[in-house]
Amino acid sequence: QVQLVESGGGLVQAGGSLRLSCAASGRTFGNYPMGWFRQAPGKEREFVAYISWNGGSTYYADSVKGRFTLSRDNAKNTVYLQMNSLKPEDTAVYYCARRTGYSGAYYYTTEYRYWGQGTQVTVSS
Repeated sequence: QVQLVESGGGLVQAGGSLRLSCAASGRTFGNYPMGWFRQAPGKEREFVAYISWNGGSTYYADSVKGRFTLSRDNAKNTVYLQMNSLKPEDTAVYYCARRTGYSGAYYYTTEYRYWGQGTQVTVSS
């Protein structure tokens, strides 16, 4: 059973920073790419960032490029999303997910079978 637990969300002023963590259970964490998605009220879940199994490749949504940095520590079974220069439009519930499908692009939610419960990020103006 794979479990993903996000933490680090909270309330921050515009321009501030937060670091989200996603801790995974299981011994095969290092074999899988991981992704972060977010969902704002009334909107669909959208892609935020992606990291390959060894951290060698990362990809970001245009809306967060240059502000967010995704990294991973396979020895700790954890991925980290460093979020800087936060904007009110970044307000959402943030989810980490483990990619298990390779039939589509990494930014499709359907590529991910296991999801965390989400952590709320609120950016005030």
